[in-house]
Amino acid sequence: MTKWICRAYQQIMRAAEAFLPWREPLLLEGEGSALRLPERLLADGVRKPLLVTGPTLHRLGAMDGLCAALERAGITPILFDRVDNDPTIANVEDAYACYRENSCDGIIAFGGGSPMDCAKVCGARVARPNRTVQQLKGMLKIRHSLPPLYAVPTTAGTGSEVTIAAVVTDEHHRKFAVGDLSLIPCVAVLDPALTVGMPPRVTAASGMDALSHAVEAYIGHSNTKVTRENAVQAARLIFENLETAYRDGEKLSAREAMQKAAYQAGLAFTRANVGYVHAVAHAIGGRYGIAHGAACAAAMPPVLRAYGRFAWKPLAQLADAMGIAGENDSTEQKADRMIRSIEGMNTRLGLPLHYPQIAREDIPVLAAQAANEGNLFYPAPKILDQSDLAAILEELSGSDENMENG
Repeated sequence: MTKWICRAYQQIMRAAEAFLPWREPLLLEGEGSALRLPERLLADGVRKPLLVTGPTLHRLGAMDGLCAALERAGITPILFDRVDNDPTIANVEDAYACYRENSCDGIIAFGGGSPMDCAKVCGARVARPNRTVQQLKGMLKIRHSLPPLYAVPTTAGTGSEVTIAAVVTDEHHRKFAVGDLSLIPCVAVLDPALTVGMPPRVTAASGMDALSHAVEAYIGHSNTKVTRENAVQAARLIFENLETAYRDGEKLSAREAMQKAAYQAGLAFTRANVGYVHAVAHAIGGRYGIAHGAACAAAMPPVLRAYGRFAWKPLAQLADAMGIAGENDSTEQKADRMIRSIEGMNTRLGLPLHYPQIAREDIPVLAAQAANEGNLFYPAPKILDQSDLAAILEELSGSDENMENG
């Protein structure tokens, strides 16, 4: 596909997006805000919600307080706790079957990005029962209202509590996105107390996922004044609070700031979209089971460098906003400082810069997969082809002996 076709499509989509009915969820914020959720369900007439989560959160009792509050309000949650780390089509179908068998009337997503995505696509199946998950792949294939959907994130990274997107893994370990405005939850709960138990490594990866959303939204061609403002605010909060949350997970102020950052980054990228950082991260995450946030963290520096001069100006602006640029630096130097600051944060957070499991023989297929995802849909500063993406994957594998050590 030629680059001018990609750009023409992206410009058409950007113009069309101005006329779409964008909305934000009702926001419940602050410590203990999850316990205020039952009153919203009662107001919406929801009495038997499907509670979608993962097995670990269930085993740890993370939702016990919420379940007790729901039951006190006369609401009977139906638990579905079989979401994999990367939600699969089978997970979605099992959740949908549980919803129907129990005559549920709403959905609560509780957890990180995986339960959020599973809950969203389950809701899409309820809205469009005659379509398979595969038939909902892509943009604006739902176009029907979902059952009331409530998002209670226990991580601070994906921004799924505010976005139009959900990512599902197929039987071939390939990730694909479902995107529709109907997937935006009606209520988002940002309760920092729910993230206190998040392990340091998950805190780090989730936070860098949020940073990748902010950076890609800011430097892409589909940004707006509002998305740029949200992206800058999110990036600033991450630079100021992520390492504190990583080192001291009990510090509620840092946890609260990171939740807000993830939310604002979600607001930014759900409208401005992402770029090849995500295309590469989805490719290696699906193939090797690398956590999405960690994959984004590693992919950011090489992808941003691959954009070259096409990304210097917005990266320099971000460097200025973060206070990491030198007063007399050129635009290129400021951009380089921004990229190096991301690498430095990865190192301080203990996140890998390279993944040796990326096999040389897999790189052509992974590059093609990333190109197929990114080209046409992602309004990145520069359109990358398969050879560009193969070089990025080669660097991520750490196999280039001459590569500068991050």
